[in-house]
Amino acid sequence: MPTFEDLVAEGAAVPTEGWDFSWFEGRATEERPSWGYAKLLAARMARAEAGLDVQTGGGEVLASVPAPAAPPVLAATESWPPNVEIARRNLAKFDATVVEAADDADLPFPEGSFDLVASRHPVVIRWDEVHRVLRAGGTYLAQHVGSGTVRELTEYMMGPQPVPPLPPPADPLTTTSGTSVMSAVAAAEAAGLEVVDVRQAALRMEFHDIAAVVHFLRKVIWTVPDFTVEAYRDRLAELHRFIERFGAFVAYSHRFLLEARRPG
Repeated sequence: MPTFEDLVAEGAAVPTEGWDFSWFEGRATEERPSWGYAKLLAARMARAEAGLDVQTGGGEVLASVPAPAAPPVLAATESWPPNVEIARRNLAKFDATVVEAADDADLPFPEGSFDLVASRHPVVIRWDEVHRVLRAGGTYLAQHVGSGTVRELTEYMMGPQPVPPLPPPADPLTTTSGTSVMSAVAAAEAAGLEVVDVRQAALRMEFHDIAAVVHFLRKVIWTVPDFTVEAYRDRLAELHRFIERFGAFVAYSHRFLLEARRPG
């Protein structure tokens, strides 16, 4: 049976590039939203002439779109150089253009370039830029990470986290991962988009060994922003004992689907 040290070393060694979570199979689980983002994305792509996937990661989700459904023009942005190369490989079958661009930068495309802009779990959304690159009548479809996601794990590792009153946004046309759905709707509408659908879900997550926790914290870095194994070894050891005794550590992720269109 693997020891605590064995499991921690394993979780610390797994590569974190891309958004392929298959390594967690048998070690951690997360419920999926009922709306089925990948299926919705494929359906919207099949009706598009030009599509853009914002912050595509390694392109894994976009690559799941059946080839016949891919639009004639397909592009993606990604900010992390290792992911850019992975995305180029994954999306080569579509002859897609993958552009390296900072998450909060202007989108590197002319106005009115796309009739579909999509994203799964974007870190930052510039709603003014989404509006700019969409054609009149074009659609924005994205699954966002909602506020309070995996708070149980954050608070276990770091202690209770205050929930201060939300300050006015620095930019009313920009939202970040973990923003409330109401703030996202307000920002989208302030940018001139018409929000046509919102769906929300709270999803059970289970971690079945400490290697899964370590890898998750290394991969989803905003959960515990200063995480290192050495800095949190005592908390990891205590959590390891808890999981061995009770079988799992449970947390909840929050997701919302937002669909909007540029009027016209």
